[in-house]
Amino acid sequence: MRFRSSKVNEFRLWGLGMTMGGMLLMIIGLAGIVFDWGKAGRIIAVVFMIIGMISMMVSMGIYFWAGMLSTSATVIDCPECGRRTKMLGKTDRCMFCKTILTVDPQYEPTAENETAATQTVQLELDRAHEHKPH
Repeated sequence: MRFRSSKVNEFRLWGLGMTMGGMLLMIIGLAGIVFDWGKAGRIIAVVFMIIGMISMMVSMGIYFWAGMLSTSATVIDCPECGRRTKMLGKTDRCMFCKTILTVDPQYEPTAENETAATQTVQLELDRAHEHKPH
């Protein structure tokens, strides 16, 4: 099974990858100027700097989108590790221990495919039982 994380962390990971990729492209573009490749080096620098800047802008949009999703996410206590985690949609994973969480009984794993590492929790819709931080 592929090692997966929560949905919010997946979006943040894509944003980080785009940021690092954009910075790498801009650094590669600067090689055209640093190594003095003449007119072709300047063209290479401009092209790579523009592509890197676009990548950085896309990563900023992804981080903004992840932040907006994170504010509307349901905050719950993970039954496995006991830490507070955010859940998007009907199923998600704990941000810390990667336990599968669900609010819909239709998505509960059956006994034959449930492993010791993944456990399902049934959430109550009322929030009166939530643990308040100390």
